[in-house]
Amino acid sequence: MSTIYDFSATDIQGNEQALEAFRGQVLLVVNVASKCGFTPQYAGLETLYRDYHAAGLTVLGFPCDQFGHQEPGDEAAIRNFCSTEYGVTFPMFAKIEVNGPNAHPIYRWLKGEKPGVLGTEGIKWNFTKFLVGRDGQVIKRYAPTDKPASLKEDILQACSAEA
Repeated sequence: MSTIYDFSATDIQGNEQALEAFRGQVLLVVNVASKCGFTPQYAGLETLYRDYHAAGLTVLGFPCDQFGHQEPGDEAAIRNFCSTEYGVTFPMFAKIEVNGPNAHPIYRWLKGEKPGVLGTEGIKWNFTKFLVGRDGQVIKRYAPTDKPASLKEDILQACSAEA
């Protein structure tokens, strides 16, 4: 059985990052964009990260430009935007695709583990969220409209679970 720890991705500084480094943590994996109506969720994601990191939560941001060209910048521009506009300190990765033939393997796996409404696997928009337990398995998928603060109860439950 696969877990999220079987994958790696390029971080926003251009370094290959094995997700094995996050083993035993609860992960909130989010496809993000800088010019989206949901972009203010960066603030809520950062709040979750700061409030619950000591309990075991790590937020992982994956910029994506597949929805309305809402992430047009390169990694340096994305990193600058996230830090200056929202004070993002959680791990960010290089821009990826989440749908289609070039979808990143992490997202192919996430979508297969937790399909969306009516069993559709495709990511519908920016800020779709996946909660992954300490065991590396997907617990739940959330819609872009689900605000980060509404995930607190699920996150606390996942953080209190054993790996």
